[in-house]
Amino acid sequence: MPGEEGSRRKRLLRALVIAAVVAGYFFVGRELGHIDLQELLEDISETLGAWTYLLVGFFAFAETGAFVGLVVPGETVMLLGGAVAGQGAIDIYLLIAIAWFAAWAGDTTSFFIGRRLGREFVLRHGPRVGIGQERFERVEDYFSRHGGKTIFIGRWIGVVRALAPFIAGSSGMHYRAFVPYSILGTGLWASLHILIGYFFSRSIESAAHYAGRGVFLLASTIVVVAGIVFAVRHLRVEQNRRAIVAWMERHLATRWIVDLARRFRPQLQFLWERVTPGGTFGLEFTTLMAILAVSGFVLVAYTVIVGGDAGPTPGDTTAVDVVESLDAGWLVDIAKVFTNLGSFAVVGSLAFVCAALLVARRRWAELGVLVVGMTLIYVGVHELKAMVDRPRPEGGLVGVSGSSFPSAHAAYSTFYVWLAVTIVMRLRPGMARGAAVVGAGIALTALVGLSRVYLGVHYLSDVNAGWALGATAFSLCAAVALTITAVRQNGRDGRPPDVAGAGEDRT
Repeated sequence: MPGEEGSRRKRLLRALVIAAVVAGYFFVGRELGHIDLQELLEDISETLGAWTYLLVGFFAFAETGAFVGLVVPGETVMLLGGAVAGQGAIDIYLLIAIAWFAAWAGDTTSFFIGRRLGREFVLRHGPRVGIGQERFERVEDYFSRHGGKTIFIGRWIGVVRALAPFIAGSSGMHYRAFVPYSILGTGLWASLHILIGYFFSRSIESAAHYAGRGVFLLASTIVVVAGIVFAVRHLRVEQNRRAIVAWMERHLATRWIVDLARRFRPQLQFLWERVTPGGTFGLEFTTLMAILAVSGFVLVAYTVIVGGDAGPTPGDTTAVDVVESLDAGWLVDIAKVFTNLGSFAVVGSLAFVCAALLVARRRWAELGVLVVGMTLIYVGVHELKAMVDRPRPEGGLVGVSGSSFPSAHAAYSTFYVWLAVTIVMRLRPGMARGAAVVGAGIALTALVGLSRVYLGVHYLSDVNAGWALGATAFSLCAAVALTITAVRQNGRDGRPPDVAGAGEDRT
């Protein structure tokens, strides 16, 4: 019969496909046994060379910016780039920086494409791919409560990584709530995959050994995750929670856990709120962590690069060429004015006045950030100068001495950004033209650092490292102060701060 004939053909076709797959498996396995993977990787490194920067940057951007991640996994290219860097063909720090920036730019592009097209676009075309109005409204509600961590965690899941920024933009999530999680997620994602490729490239055969362990760990992880999901769903029911607590209270071995949890319930609730970021604290803390991650990476990268080769970097050479093209007497006079604003005498005096005002207003958290931050910058500048001992550029227009790396003026000038942000966000929240005040602080810091390059007393890499040192110190101190203040508030009122504002990722 026709029906039976069609069924027989399908079974035959299925059998042929299975046979072809099995034959291909054994053929490839036999052939791979004769391939020198290390030699193959070296050939790839020689072929790609500096083009690896462009390849990695393109795929890091296109992963979300052009939705390429839906069909091509970007992790593969990151691993390849790291392997090429491991062969010495390119610089690992520059590669991570390019991949990080490109991935963030891709997230941002996808976010604003979603913002531009809007929810109407999704509602109009969503039903074609199974996203109706009701489902999209659930997505909007989810992003309003968990948008930040979805962007961060979704960076590690292929399909989510490709679509999450677009959905975040179309669902109405504000960019200032989106960008800190994007910076952290893209930085960790790019760095981890590139470093894995980098370290395994030295002995790629060892990757096969660890791959076997990886399968076991993956299986174990799946079991653990499944258990956690089941436990969470079970504990969502209040009756189940009460039954478990009652069971634990009846047994001596677990009774102490219940007593301890009740004793530290406010603190535990506070930590839980931090693990599931939302509200003012979560966004502010994540923003500080994003700044700390970027500035810390820049500082470490420049320290390693300059410590290995004290000569000018390619960026330094380009900056010198730009300065020579802008040579003018009146610009020199202006640069001398701004460079003085970054001296320790000027910044230290202003910091002392600010500290006195903060004491008068009993703003202890802000005072701690200022004092400890400036101390870390001062110590960091002198320790790095002694460690790297980089010679100054020749032909400087003002008299200087000592090591060139990092720029102390650039590091101290980050005080102006701290002052502007503290005024706008802490001392005068909601003040009119607050963005202009912060912009002025950033501009002043930038002009101080660039004046050092224009006067020929620092390389651009010295200035970048100085800015990074200052940003690292202030963001670290601010994060610690924010946490301590929140914990103390939590202890006083018995509940975590910003509970009423939880779920304000969109604002």
